[in-house]
Amino acid sequence: MTDARLIDGKAFAAEVRGRIAVEVAGLARDHGLVPGLAVVLVGEDPASQVYVRSKGVQTREAGMASFEHRLPADTDAATLHALVTRLNADPMVHGILVQLPLPDHLDAQQVIALIDPDKDVDGLHVVNAGRLAAGLPALVPCTPLGCMMLLEHELGADLSGRRALVLGRSSLVGRPVAQLLVHANATVTIAHSRTRDLAEECRRADILVAAIGRPQMIPGDWIRPGAVVIDVGINRVDAGEGKTRLVGDVDFASAVKVAGAITPVPGGVGPMTIACLLQNTLTAARRQAGLA
Repeated sequence: MTDARLIDGKAFAAEVRGRIAVEVAGLARDHGLVPGLAVVLVGEDPASQVYVRSKGVQTREAGMASFEHRLPADTDAATLHALVTRLNADPMVHGILVQLPLPDHLDAQQVIALIDPDKDVDGLHVVNAGRLAAGLPALVPCTPLGCMMLLEHELGADLSGRRALVLGRSSLVGRPVAQLLVHANATVTIAHSRTRDLAEECRRADILVAAIGRPQMIPGDWIRPGAVVIDVGINRVDAGEGKTRLVGDVDFASAVKVAGAITPVPGGVGPMTIACLLQNTLTAARRQAGLA
């Protein structure tokens, strides 16, 4: 048996960003519309700073307007809420993203609830969750959207009848991925820490989406031969000599011998997240302008 095909999320994300840049240029040319993304960062978390900087670079490379708001870690709730309210009312801003996690004294759910659902490009507002569940047009969380784009790129747009297992039930990844798979006419099971005989559930799946946050939890002998594996996990583990490395929720070394196709970690789902943030911003701008 040959090793699984590697699903190159980095290369596919570059293609998606290139397509978005062409569409953004067309919007500016034909309608005078430049999609704008506002990112709010509170505090100085190093990982968040790197992520926000990358978002800004890729937003501008796509031809969009990038608005960054950096607030000190001791910013109070009233100040942050007032900023979100101003961004909601700003016609130049089509998408708003408040970088998480927030400092402990700020309530993330309160802040997310303040964002205009039509500008909620992170797809975390309960209105967008409800729209997704009801099969209505919604802004979908970026990582689940990226998972679906990778699946459709690998398997084609029609996932009808395929047996899919989503391992994890978070509101950020697991539940929205499951909803998207249902809308794509897959037969979907959600598994989690209370699932009985998890290994057997995995072995039945044509599509396995792993988003449980436990490093290398899923060994190759849990995977159905030929299955497509989308590994959302990003876990930092000890690599010896004081170094660390990133691994997924799937044991890649054994899984690659069984699966038909698999995303590596890093370089699989991760690069799709910002690409899908740009896609959501473009979608939001079109809808707000009545062009969708």
